[in-house]
Amino acid sequence: MTAGTQRDTTALRPRTREELTRGTFDLLVIGGGILGTSVAWTATQAGLRVAMIDAGDFAGATSSASSKLVHGGLRYLQTGNVRLVAENHRERRSLASDVAPHLVNHRPFLVPVYAGGPHGAAKMGAGVFLYSALSAFGDGMGRLLSPKQAKRLAPGLRTDGLKSVAAYSDHQMNDSRMAVMTVRAAVDAGAVVLNHAEVRGLRTTGGRVTGADVRDRIAGDEFGVDARLVLNATGPWVDHLRRMEDPDAAPSVRLSKGAHLVLRTPEPWRAALTIPVDKYRVSFAIPWEGHLLLGTTDEAYEGDPADVGVVSTDVDQILSEASLGIEPSYLDRDRMTYSFAGLRVLPGGPGDTSSAKRETVVSQGRGGMLSVAGGKWTTYRHIGRTVLEELRKVTAVPVGEDMADPLRTVPLPGLASPDAVAQRLIMDSEPGARLDPLVARHLATHYGSLALDLAAMIRDEPALGERVHPDGPDVWAQVVFARDREWAVTVDDALRRRTTVTVRGLDTAEVRERTERLLAG
Repeated sequence: MTAGTQRDTTALRPRTREELTRGTFDLLVIGGGILGTSVAWTATQAGLRVAMIDAGDFAGATSSASSKLVHGGLRYLQTGNVRLVAENHRERRSLASDVAPHLVNHRPFLVPVYAGGPHGAAKMGAGVFLYSALSAFGDGMGRLLSPKQAKRLAPGLRTDGLKSVAAYSDHQMNDSRMAVMTVRAAVDAGAVVLNHAEVRGLRTTGGRVTGADVRDRIAGDEFGVDARLVLNATGPWVDHLRRMEDPDAAPSVRLSKGAHLVLRTPEPWRAALTIPVDKYRVSFAIPWEGHLLLGTTDEAYEGDPADVGVVSTDVDQILSEASLGIEPSYLDRDRMTYSFAGLRVLPGGPGDTSSAKRETVVSQGRGGMLSVAGGKWTTYRHIGRTVLEELRKVTAVPVGEDMADPLRTVPLPGLASPDAVAQRLIMDSEPGARLDPLVARHLATHYGSLALDLAAMIRDEPALGERVHPDGPDVWAQVVFARDREWAVTVDDALRRRTTVTVRGLDTAEVRERTERLLAG
């Protein structure tokens, strides 16, 4: 589905259900988060017939509850994992330059060094220099700044006791938009996808898992999907699905909750803060969508994944840790517009979750179902390759060595320079009704060249160019676009994961009611 293509994904739901029941897929991916979308995209590039379903929305749980970072992992240097940092840097730069420059944005980061803090200036200076060297100095050289220089980049930086500030570079993104664009890429390559489609049971043939019985949560219809291989990529629910295959399956993962807060700031920040909490843990304060994103927590979670949320103790912890590097006036609870929490899926084992390895684990059950767990956005394309290599070992799936390299540079839809797109949006808008530069920039950095499709919708129906809320840059064309071409079905699909309305605290009752009418119609 390329720019300009018309595809009404809402009207296609019945047709999609029918297509899912037709014939046998090479691979059925259950779960549409980081793992599922990556595998679906990679496997279709490799020539497989792929189906992907999710009980909720694509990236509707953990995968849209990240810290929004595409990074090398500065803290991994603390544990001596230099090779991992170098690998992360290579993929970070590939995403930012070749795969999704319209979605992945450069961001300066600052590490404040305080008197009596866990790290000294010399150590941090050496650390950010090495960090930059491992990325071949592609984003400049890590260095030390004076408190005055740093304050100009991060106005809320606490200067009491501040000795020095180490500066380095990383990238950030809107994880929900990355997920939606990856789903579009998988569909472009031939995948058949459906969200809000819950697995009610697994199909078996001769003791092997060969599909799933599914219920469309929107229409209420039930149908079956047959596949040569089923991949369980359900994140925090991975063991729930494994027990459908084998009721006696032992737990394979443990969960860690990460909570975040979103706050308004009195002025824009040009740099993020990486605030040392102790020798190993850090807290982030990241400019994001015109706000400040604070977090994250890291604590064991044993409840129902569907019930995870931010509680008062999370808010207390995040604000307390942020206060180590941010002036108190910036941390007023009245500034909070939104909060969210997700669950990291970690390998099972002893010890604190904060020290557990952040790695992708692939296993196979007694019925032949593959289960994949763990991973992060920075290396999400590598996860697809890892799973594809496992698929090569399964003779029922025709993945040969002659298949295309899944990590060749295949860009996500909308690939374009955001600056160029924003300029064109402004210049092409109707005389006397110029598109607001803030709106143009917002569309360009969330859709790339696909923003031109939204501009065409606005020309045809000018009312769609109105802002969803006067305090934010999202316009009503985005809601219609989300409905017709991005699988948005519910109000939260549209306002939280296709637009930035909810995270800005702008999803008023009136906004939600109008969104619901648009989605229905």
